[in-house]
Amino acid sequence: MMWLSEIWRYPIKSCGGESLDQTELDPFGLQGDRRWMLIDQYNRMVTQRQHPKMGLIRVKTQQAEGLNIPPGLVVSAPGFKDLAIQLPNQASVVEVGIWQDSCQAWLADFTVHQWFSDFLGQAVRLVWFPDSGQRQIDLNYAKVGEQVAFADGFPLLLTSQASLDDLNQRLSKPIEMIRFRPNLVVSGCQAFDEDRHQQLRIGSKRFILAKPCSRCAIPSLDPKTALKQTEVSRALAYRQAEAGVLFGQNLCYAPDLHQRLKIESVVIRLGDEICWSD
Repeated sequence: MMWLSEIWRYPIKSCGGESLDQTELDPFGLQGDRRWMLIDQYNRMVTQRQHPKMGLIRVKTQQAEGLNIPPGLVVSAPGFKDLAIQLPNQASVVEVGIWQDSCQAWLADFTVHQWFSDFLGQAVRLVWFPDSGQRQIDLNYAKVGEQVAFADGFPLLLTSQASLDDLNQRLSKPIEMIRFRPNLVVSGCQAFDEDRHQQLRIGSKRFILAKPCSRCAIPSLDPKTALKQTEVSRALAYRQAEAGVLFGQNLCYAPDLHQRLKIESVVIRLGDEICWSD
């Protein structure tokens, strides 16, 4: 039997994650996942690729699950006082760039920008992806109207515990799954089974395994220290393919689930049974 063993949400792109027991799905992925993002002076995304210290920023949502209200946040970082962040309004809208895409976002307050700028040592601003936001998923993998917020390209990222175990056998000290920043972790399958199938079900919810995830240097960053561990990058070389170093699978909603989300609440929980459904 395979089951859902971890659920992770990352409210601010490239900052710390929240481990969840259950969560609702929304048209963009897990409710509240990567709806916030830091941008630079050119309105381009800022991530751990430029600022490894972002991984030290802890983020907690301020609301209970399932209320269908976009969450406010509390952020914390070493040496800094906790900061409460409220949802911005549409008074200040900016066009932001994320990879090759651009979309509209709402700016947070100046005091919020200052907190992040002081911690990172660079002028940055925090933006929110509104419910009305439009960012089309790559049409090579999705249909017109399927959206993603500030995730790199897809609503969800899936990894498997067996795949991490396989990698850890090649390391002097095992690493944790959080390095790969998945939303969903499956247990009970074989290593890299996720690369051998086209669809999966979590309970009655059906997902498309759209494409393997090509990894950057972020998995080599220790989330506790923000220091780079080159051993991890060297070990991952066995996952090198033409498209890059592959670990995990990007997910889209199957058409029936995409439609279902428009009319009812859909929840996933730890322990939900998972099966491949090609």
